[in-house]
Amino acid sequence: MSQASAALPIASGRETAREVWRLSRGHRLRLATVGVLGIVSTAVNVIPPVIIGFLVDRVRAGTADLGTVAMVTAAMVGSAALGAAGTAMTIVLATRVYHTILAGLREQLVSRAMTLPQHLVERAGTGDLISRTSDDVTAVADAAPSVIPALTVTAFTIVVSLGGLAALEWPYAVAFAVVLPVYVLVMRWYLRIGPRVYGAERAAMSARAQQILESQRGYATVLGLGLTEQRHRSVLAASWGVAVWTLRARAVGVMLNLRLNFGECLSLATVLVVGFVLIDADVSTVGAATAAMLLVLRLLGPINELVFVVDDLQSALASLSRMIGVVTIPEEAGEPSATVDAGVAVRLNGVAFRYGDGPRLFDNLTLDIPTGQRTAVVGASGAGKTTLAAVIAGIHLPEDGTVAQPGRTTLITQETHVFVGTLRDNLTLGAPTAGDDDVHAALDATGAAGLLDLLPDGLNTIVGTGGHPLTDAQAQQLALTRLLLADPELAILDEATAEAGSTHAGLLDRAADAVLHGRTGLVIAHRLSQAATCDRIVVMEQGRIIESGTHNELVAAGGVYGGLWSAWEAGRSTNNTVIDKQENKEF
Repeated sequence: MSQASAALPIASGRETAREVWRLSRGHRLRLATVGVLGIVSTAVNVIPPVIIGFLVDRVRAGTADLGTVAMVTAAMVGSAALGAAGTAMTIVLATRVYHTILAGLREQLVSRAMTLPQHLVERAGTGDLISRTSDDVTAVADAAPSVIPALTVTAFTIVVSLGGLAALEWPYAVAFAVVLPVYVLVMRWYLRIGPRVYGAERAAMSARAQQILESQRGYATVLGLGLTEQRHRSVLAASWGVAVWTLRARAVGVMLNLRLNFGECLSLATVLVVGFVLIDADVSTVGAATAAMLLVLRLLGPINELVFVVDDLQSALASLSRMIGVVTIPEEAGEPSATVDAGVAVRLNGVAFRYGDGPRLFDNLTLDIPTGQRTAVVGASGAGKTTLAAVIAGIHLPEDGTVAQPGRTTLITQETHVFVGTLRDNLTLGAPTAGDDDVHAALDATGAAGLLDLLPDGLNTIVGTGGHPLTDAQAQQLALTRLLLADPELAILDEATAEAGSTHAGLLDRAADAVLHGRTGLVIAHRLSQAATCDRIVVMEQGRIIESGTHNELVAAGGVYGGLWSAWEAGRSTNNTVIDKQENKEF
């Protein structure tokens, strides 16, 4: 599967407009007020060019006096003050509405991102999602200072100024209208190229974020395998990809500027020629021509600003479409469904699965797990145990077949994450309504109550990055206690007690027993002693289930599990003998 096809969806223009319109609900009265204020303030700003034209005609006719100058000055000062106040109010109100709507969209984006089916995120790459919730949100927010004035005051200025020009002398309006197709052609050219370039730039940013994230997550592996230079080249290549598309975007902006300069020159020349012809024919006056030129000059600035802001707007819209693409992912997207009989918690029926375009890891895999049963999965490395856990948890979707599991299913792996915050916040992530009594009871049940005595502020201790450090065993205790508080119907432990060394193995195993008590459990066992305590053991080999039964049944059968158990017993006996000899020697 290609990266493009695996990426999270991008909303179409129609979908984006529909979602923005929906988000504007409750703010439309203020948006209407913005429109009224914008029209009034820009209409006031048309007064100076007209009054200057009036003054020019009075001066040429010799009828201007001190009173005329005072009247013109007062009108210009008054219109400037009113126009500035109206413009400021329009921008402030528009900005507040804009950021309120953006805040609502941001909240929806984060909320939907946190509930996306994990298989969608895994397939697209977490870098894509991170880029949409960071780079794209920033791009839309940063567009406000330029986009808001252009889409409010500037747009109104263009409309009102054109109306004033037509009311003053319609030939001037016609002359300017003849040049407008130049701007239309410029916009058509830009809209054909700009969105594609900015969309590619955003996609390149997602790819870069993915490379950086993978390097950070796999830091220990990178160092251990000597992959520093390889990862450096991968990040560098992704960064150059962003640089290339950014340079192309800037080049498009420069070419846009050149075309606008040509349109500006053509507009002024056309109006000047028309003014000369009209004055020569004694159809217009110098004052009217002056007012027309001032109105055109007043128009050119907003028109250029509006065209330029389209550059920022395209970048913002590219990001907005990516944000809304996540928000509008259907809740049921990709979620598997199947029917099960009463008393069956998990059912895999004819499941086939592969990673990307690789070979099938599972083919026609069938498995039922009765409600309340604790099932262990064992097998050699690469047998498909972790993949099976991920398929049952819904992280990976089957290529064929169906998977049914309880609505409340929780998966814990060996890679436990401690979030920045208090210990209480970390423990109650899956049970936000749990009180301190519930937290203490869960800690007691998992044997982790002693952890509080080691922390300076008990449940209020800040843990995670920059906080009080936790050992691997303590982090796994935290994860198991968190699961117990979440109280899922199905608990999947994928080597969730595989803390390095054996010092805390017994403590973690007892914690796992407490978590699985009274609920359906699936244990990916890394120690056969864990499997032996389960109600049922499933043995996997090369993606197939080759044995299934209780511990005693499988040992008595003398099959693959029986051989594994014998080897495990022999190894444990040898280790105990070595420990005893060491202790006698020390004694």
